[in-house]
Amino acid sequence: MNLREYIKTNTLFLDGGMGTLLQKEGLKPGEHPEGWNITHPDVIIAIHKAYFDNGSNIVNTNTFGANSLKFSKKELERIIEAAVSNAKKAREESANENPKWIALDIGPSGKMLAPYGDFKFEEAVSLFKEIALLGVKYGVDLVFIETMNDSLETKAALLGVKEACDLPVFVSNAYSEDGHLMTGADPLSMIALLEGMGADAIGMNCSFGPKELKPVCEEYLKYASVPVILKPNAGIPKSENGKAVYDVSPEEFADLVAELIKKGVRCAGGCCGTTPDYIKALYNKAKDIPQKPLTDKGLTVVSSYSHGVLFDKMPVLIGERINPTGKKRFKEALRGNDINYILKEGLAQQEKGAHILDVNVGLPEIDEVTVLYNAVFELQSVTDLPLQLDTTNPVAMEKALRIYNGKAMINSVNGKEESMKEIFPLQKKYGGLVVALTLDENGIPEKAEGRVEIARKILKKASEYGIDKKDIIFDPLALTVSSDNSAAKETLKAVKLIKEELGCHTLLGVSNVSFGLPEREIINSNFFTMALSSGLSSAIMNPYSYEMLKAYYSFVALSGMDENCADYIAFTSALPTLSYGDEKEVKKDDKMETETLKGAIVKGLKDKAGKLCCELLGEKEPLKIVNEDIIPALDIVGSGFEKKEVYLPQLLMSAESAKAAFEKIKEASAGEKKGDKSTFVIATVKGDIHDIGKNIVKLLLENYGFNVIDLGKDVPPEVIVNKVLELNAPLCGLSALMTTTVPAMAETVRLLKEKAPWCKTVVGGAVLTEEYAKMIGADKYAKDAMETVRYADFSSNGEF
Repeated sequence: MNLREYIKTNTLFLDGGMGTLLQKEGLKPGEHPEGWNITHPDVIIAIHKAYFDNGSNIVNTNTFGANSLKFSKKELERIIEAAVSNAKKAREESANENPKWIALDIGPSGKMLAPYGDFKFEEAVSLFKEIALLGVKYGVDLVFIETMNDSLETKAALLGVKEACDLPVFVSNAYSEDGHLMTGADPLSMIALLEGMGADAIGMNCSFGPKELKPVCEEYLKYASVPVILKPNAGIPKSENGKAVYDVSPEEFADLVAELIKKGVRCAGGCCGTTPDYIKALYNKAKDIPQKPLTDKGLTVVSSYSHGVLFDKMPVLIGERINPTGKKRFKEALRGNDINYILKEGLAQQEKGAHILDVNVGLPEIDEVTVLYNAVFELQSVTDLPLQLDTTNPVAMEKALRIYNGKAMINSVNGKEESMKEIFPLQKKYGGLVVALTLDENGIPEKAEGRVEIARKILKKASEYGIDKKDIIFDPLALTVSSDNSAAKETLKAVKLIKEELGCHTLLGVSNVSFGLPEREIINSNFFTMALSSGLSSAIMNPYSYEMLKAYYSFVALSGMDENCADYIAFTSALPTLSYGDEKEVKKDDKMETETLKGAIVKGLKDKAGKLCCELLGEKEPLKIVNEDIIPALDIVGSGFEKKEVYLPQLLMSAESAKAAFEKIKEASAGEKKGDKSTFVIATVKGDIHDIGKNIVKLLLENYGFNVIDLGKDVPPEVIVNKVLELNAPLCGLSALMTTTVPAMAETVRLLKEKAPWCKTVVGGAVLTEEYAKMIGADKYAKDAMETVRYADFSSNGEF
């Protein structure tokens, strides 16, 4: 039976947990569960069969952590071959007559992708592609990517799988309690990214129980046009008689998940703590719930790593300043490979209210492919605004799209056959909102009706590639009124017709209308208002222009889209008028924030921070720089992170910027006595190769002056204890991501209490809770990296 057809009208029941069941069967602390496919196939087959027997349509192979970072290539192939074979045998042995499919289970790599870590994007794509190819070789029916907590790694996994095969792909992310991924993505941004790239079903798993995941699930049901996945834990682990038990029973689990199936969830199962009994209860409760037909929400959306921007009633502003046209200093920056100039332009436009940033680095004398790639790579590390990739070079476009962490705007395609042939395949593969220019081989039609006809042609061709009109935004082209006094009128008419007749959104490069005229701001702002009144969805404009912003905020307020005129009032009370033109600087009373060391660290400008620190060393003592500039900057970002106003990528880039400043201070202070705080030993426990959380903690602790001894990942308890004893370390941090490795953490804590009772232990990881940390005897449960830093700071100051 065809899975893609089946899911259109039926609920798919998934399986439940694997790790906790293997522990009950004797999986030892630190032992790789994937190895049991070979050493204990009977146990694996029995678990798979129990899920099939109790209602599961899809069973995931026991390959969650199987990758070439953990196993040799030969071992990896043996494990996947055995895992698929075990699942097939279970399917054959099951008497349940429901349709059954076998999914290749792919979990996170355990490494942080660049620029926040040392794992390159293409290395990640290759890693996941290798796994998928082996799954295809041994006969899986689909691929299930799950428990991903980083949007960029999720993209790498989906891209790798898509490049390996055309099997159905399900993608499930692990959300934090604030409804975001660890690296900041909200549900809308993940929906935009994954639907754009062609995932067959998307959703959430792990982290919490069904009650806690309900708000995230409802966001998916509101915005997603593809089937939604829900695989919660069996609640939250509690301590009973010294053992960890989950607090949601099979019956309660079934009731809660069934309610969400009634609301539209199509793929339902369980994660940590769930067993075949949970799936049985869910299947019996929900098997007769009818499914409504899938409906396309028809949303036009782009996204960054943190959030989506909807093209709806509210007009969208696209900052135009990252573009060399008419900008002498920008051209010099491009020729000199001055990436900081681009980053400052991006940050400044964000502060002025741009919703999206246009990125155009096209100069004939530079390597546009490399420069655009670098600009996108660096920009998305310091700003969370979505980007519009603006190039006529398809090679540059693809390379930038590949690394882009979200669903980008693609600027542009036009009605020429060659253009559509180059751009539409890229949009289909990587996702994106395509800007379509209403011109073709015959040029730009003089009349609005001619431009609408080109728009129709573009829509027809796009549909041949499987691209819906929601992913196309038309630019009917603003032409200068200085050479044609009817130009503006025809453009405005085209805006209106495209909206009314085609049901599509529109975009204009507004300032083109005033080319060749004096006092261009007067023409631009009034034309902008007229275009908005005609239904314009978005404008590429200068966010430094006070006149343009006046037009925007007044239109939004007068159109009833600004509740209590709050945005208008905030705008009019803000700082100063900005003049149009490249050569005029933003007028401010003080230095721009990014021109101070503190500001550069807060904004995550690594190179700038190092340069400014060198300058400060000629004016201030190193210790004063640390105490008055670096630490206060880290505290600002850390406080924002704790308040959920700043997300992990910003925190990490600020930490890297602080590190760059510290390096300059160390160079200047060579030979002087170091003033390190306490020694802090950290490790990922035995059996666990996921060291993202540990590495984040290490970076922050070092910036706060701690002497961090990083023992790495998959570290046996005795190695950790011996290092603590050797250094007489007062602090030790332990990390675990997988339920199967928590016993190794418990054993490490036990040994530390026995042999190094003075050492305070801090534990963290996605599978842990405060109650479980107390149960295993840890001194502190840290829900995130900043909480570890705060605890260590208090401890080193003798406040415990």
